[in-house]
Amino acid sequence: MSNKIILDTDPGGDDIFALLWLQSLIKQGCAELVAVTTAQGNVDAKTTFTCASQILSLGKLEQVELGRGVVFQGVEIADAAYIHGVDGMGGLSQTLPPAKHDFSTAPASDDLIIDKLNKHPGEITLIAIAPLTNLAAAEIKSPGILKKAKEIIIMGGAFQVPGNVTSHAEFNIAFNAKAAKKVFSSRNDIVVLPLDITKQLIFTPYMAEEIKKINPQNQLSEFILKLSEFMTKTTLFYRETSGIPGFLVHDAATIAYLFYPETLFLQRAKVEIETQGNFSKGQTIVDGRHFAKTDVNSWVALQANAINLLAVLVEDLKFLLLP
Repeated sequence: MSNKIILDTDPGGDDIFALLWLQSLIKQGCAELVAVTTAQGNVDAKTTFTCASQILSLGKLEQVELGRGVVFQGVEIADAAYIHGVDGMGGLSQTLPPAKHDFSTAPASDDLIIDKLNKHPGEITLIAIAPLTNLAAAEIKSPGILKKAKEIIIMGGAFQVPGNVTSHAEFNIAFNAKAAKKVFSSRNDIVVLPLDITKQLIFTPYMAEEIKKINPQNQLSEFILKLSEFMTKTTLFYRETSGIPGFLVHDAATIAYLFYPETLFLQRAKVEIETQGNFSKGQTIVDGRHFAKTDVNSWVALQANAINLLAVLVEDLKFLLLP
C-alpha cells in the first residue's frame, strides 16, 4: 500500500527538490500524489502554480490535480524571489516544457484540500512546505476539515536556532503567522520539521554531479545540476551554510520523515505561534520547563541524521533518471 499525499507548496528551489524526491518515490510505487496545492510565498501565487505545473510535467505527472493558492493580503515580509529567482527556479523556467495546468480555471487550493479530505477521510497525509494560508483557509471554510487528514507534516519554525527572515522567525510561519496559529490549533499531532534540523541539510554541487552521471543527457539531470548551481550561489551570498558550498533543502525533511523516519528524532511539544510581537512575530515557541504538560499539539524534530538523510535523497533522485 502506498501513501496518499497532498503536497502544499510554494516552489522555490528546496520545494522543487522535495517534489522531485516525492516523484521518485511515486515512480518506485511508494506514494500516490492525490493533488498538489500551490501557495503564495517564495514567489507570487501565479508563479508558484506555473512552477509546480512545469515540475509535474518534467516528472510525467501532469495528470495530477493542481490548486491555485489563496492570496493573503496582509503580507508584512518580502517574498523570497531574491533566493529562488523571480520564476521560483533560478531563471530555468524557460528551459522546461510550458505549464500544462491553467491557472485561470484551476480550483482554489483550499477547496481542493477540502474536497480530497472529504472524499478520503483518514487516508491522506497533508505535507505543507509553504506558508500555511491554504490550510488555514480550508479550516476556516470547513471547520474540522484538517482532522480528516491522516496526518499533517509541516516544514516550518525555529526553536533553538535563529530564524531566517527575522532573528526569531522562519519564513513559512512568519509569512502568515495567524494562519499558522489556526493550523496548529486544529489537531494535537502535527509533525514539525524546523530550521533546527533543516539547517544541517546542505545539498552540494558534488551531489548534483553524482546524480547527473546516471543519465548525463537527460533534461531532468541537467535541470537538477543548474538549479543546484543557482541555489548554491544565492545561499552562499546570504551566508546560510557557514561558507560550505551548497544550499539548504529545508523542505526535503518532510519527505524524509514520511519515508525514512529513522533519520529523524522527534519530541512531543506544545507549539505556540507569536502573532503580535514587534520583534518576534512568527516565532515558534515551546515550553521546555519541567512542568506537567496537558495540551501538547505537535511532534517536533530537533535532531537529524543529516548524512544519511542526504544520502537517501541523492539515491532516490538517481532513480528518477533511470529508464
